[in-house]
Amino acid sequence: MVRKMILFSLIMTILIGCSLAPKYERPEAPIPSSWPKGPAYREYLPDIPEAYRLKWDEFLTDERLKKIIKISLENNRDIKLAGLNVQKAMALYGIQRVELLPSLNAIAKGSKERVPADLSETREKMTRERYSVDLGILSWEIDFFGRIRSLKDRSLEEYLATEEARRSAEITLISAIANTYLSLSADKESLKLSQATLETQESIYRLIKKRFEVGLASQLDLNRAETQVEVARADVLRFTKLVAQGENALNLLCGCQLPEELIPPELSNVSPPREISPGLSSEILLSRPDILSAEHQLKALNANIGAARAAFFPRISLTTTLGTASSELSGLFKSGSGAWSFVPQIITPIFDTRTWLALKAIKVEREIALAQYEKAIQTAFKEVADALSQNGTIKEQIKAQQSLISALKETNRLSYLRYIKGIDSYLSVLDAQRNLYEAEKGLIALRLAELTARVTLYKALGGYYPSSLH
Repeated sequence: MVRKMILFSLIMTILIGCSLAPKYERPEAPIPSSWPKGPAYREYLPDIPEAYRLKWDEFLTDERLKKIIKISLENNRDIKLAGLNVQKAMALYGIQRVELLPSLNAIAKGSKERVPADLSETREKMTRERYSVDLGILSWEIDFFGRIRSLKDRSLEEYLATEEARRSAEITLISAIANTYLSLSADKESLKLSQATLETQESIYRLIKKRFEVGLASQLDLNRAETQVEVARADVLRFTKLVAQGENALNLLCGCQLPEELIPPELSNVSPPREISPGLSSEILLSRPDILSAEHQLKALNANIGAARAAFFPRISLTTTLGTASSELSGLFKSGSGAWSFVPQIITPIFDTRTWLALKAIKVEREIALAQYEKAIQTAFKEVADALSQNGTIKEQIKAQQSLISALKETNRLSYLRYIKGIDSYLSVLDAQRNLYEAEKGLIALRLAELTARVTLYKALGGYYPSSLH
């Protein structure tokens, strides 16, 4: 008898442990195995750390910026929603997991009814009473073909996908704050430049006005000088607006009003993010949070196929109760009042076209998820390649722009001297001033592009990965 029980238990364990879900194999990444090379890309030295080795507060070095990001991770509503979605997915996984176990319930019931004489066994009217207290398992499904187990696996993968989506939202928020912070710093520096330019143009206008009054300058020169003053004043107002809008954007991302001491200074006073390397292989993208999330969704649908296949096989459930029953409340727990029931049930599908259609629909959903996963990888590769090309050329662009500014400053100085001495017209001075001003604004834009390119590359590579990937 003992051997039979052991054999029965082993058979039950093997049957319950089986699954009809197809074996999951990670699809081959539809991208080159290495990063692109060419004139637009640079070679990274070995001493430059790879992005996945640096946490965000190691990659970013500006202390104001790090404090702002810490505040935002606590207050930003998008991050809160992502965290709540993780908690929801965790709870749903827990619910699906316990479906494998029987539920134990305590049930107390009482009933009292009047039975007329023509319905009574004794042909006399009577009042029938029944009281019972039961402890039982209600409709426990024995998972012979892995239906519940497949649903549990699906819930687990959906939870993991949600957790990766939260990580993706976090790195997206960090990069958005860093880029907004840097853009605001650049706008402040541009505002400072435009204010200095306005002061210069006003002083030149006053000088030309005096020359005009004594007949040494024409009305055309005076009008041109006045035009430059108004252009500079318009730029001051434009950058004043951009600075205010940048501060508003930063407050929105942080979810609160930032204190004045955390508002960024001019770009030249900002501590830049560290230089990072993408590593040698593009395979690192497979660990990017959004790609991992897409892969977990693919695994969830893979498990769902197992549940759909199990729907073609019989489902066995057990309902068992053990307790006491009596026609009188006072006799519930007296000897002889014991009661039990054992109700096994088997449901065998014979003909239901919905089952076939459901399986087909899930297979199509899996193909859709596969396409989305592959597209996510290709998109990530493009983002990294674009960021690498930006990082690869920006330093040379800055050097060229600095050389241009040096030449334009000398041109501006000589043009002004030639005008004062009456050798050249004010038009040459006007062109030199305009070209110098635009070049200086261009240099600020290039310095901003250099720093935001580092942030973009860090985000595109997925940021810091767990130590198990190092």
